[in-house]
Amino acid sequence: MNFLNNASFAIVAGVGGILALNGSVSIGVIVIFTEYARQFTRPLNDLANQFNTVLSAIAGAERVFAVMEETEEKDGQVLNAEKELQGYVEFDKVSFKYEGAEEDWTIRDVSFSVGIGQTAALVGATGAGKTTIMQLLARFYDANEGEIRLDGTPIASMPRETLRKQIAFVLQDPFLFEASVYENIRYGRLDATDEEVRAAAEKANAHEFIGKLPDGYETILKGDGSMISQGQKQLLSIARALIADPVILLLDEATSSIDTVTELKIQEALERLMVGRTSFVIAHRLNTVRKADVVFVMEMGQLVESGTQQQLLEKGGIYANMLADAKL
Repeated sequence: MNFLNNASFAIVAGVGGILALNGSVSIGVIVIFTEYARQFTRPLNDLANQFNTVLSAIAGAERVFAVMEETEEKDGQVLNAEKELQGYVEFDKVSFKYEGAEEDWTIRDVSFSVGIGQTAALVGATGAGKTTIMQLLARFYDANEGEIRLDGTPIASMPRETLRKQIAFVLQDPFLFEASVYENIRYGRLDATDEEVRAAAEKANAHEFIGKLPDGYETILKGDGSMISQGQKQLLSIARALIADPVILLLDEATSSIDTVTELKIQEALERLMVGRTSFVIAHRLNTVRKADVVFVMEMGQLVESGTQQQLLEKGGIYANMLADAKL
């Protein structure tokens, strides 16, 4: 439409200029004619803009209806309310690929077990399948083959709500709500009292910096977390996990790009959080691997090595090479 508008203006101005030089029309007639031409094309421009808006609306409607037409996730049976989960995790020949991937398996034939209260470090290059293992354990996806068991019970038979109440995440980039510090920590357990929130913050080494905020625990945080540093966001995330009191912890080490002092506070808080809980840690630092009870080395979606750090070093395999190449 812009091209047509400019082309019509050029034609009118060009032809009118020639006629004006010949004395056939006055310049005033040419000016009036070009203005009438613009008034004529203005409604066409408006229609073209409305057409763009309609196309955007149609695209949005397609997405909305695609969500509405999604089939309900299959959920498990209700567990015995009296059964208390302990945290013994087993992967039995688990394979998984994302929908639409034909032969591209994200993880393939993975088997391992992690004892109650143990810490398992997941090591490997980007795309090796470490995050996928955590997502499968939390049932964000269900395995295509094999079985994942918690205390001997297949997690596919557990209601997602029941399972996820026993799991807490501490990620590299934690999400904060545009709400008070109280409510951001209380998201871990919605019925927690203010005293319990403050106790969790103290254990997470977050109480000190919260006290320096304009309104303390009543300070309204922005959703993008711009009011506080990345390290402070991590401490709030750890406090949120502490107050949830989970059986299983899924940790994506979150100390990159953080100053040394804050990193020490985060490490100390994580150690408190992990006591007595089965923990899976995506390990980016050697210090984490040293403290793990078992190390799982992932490569191209397969579990290629497992054992303690000392055992893997003595084996002289992939893990030892990673360490020698300073990739951990």
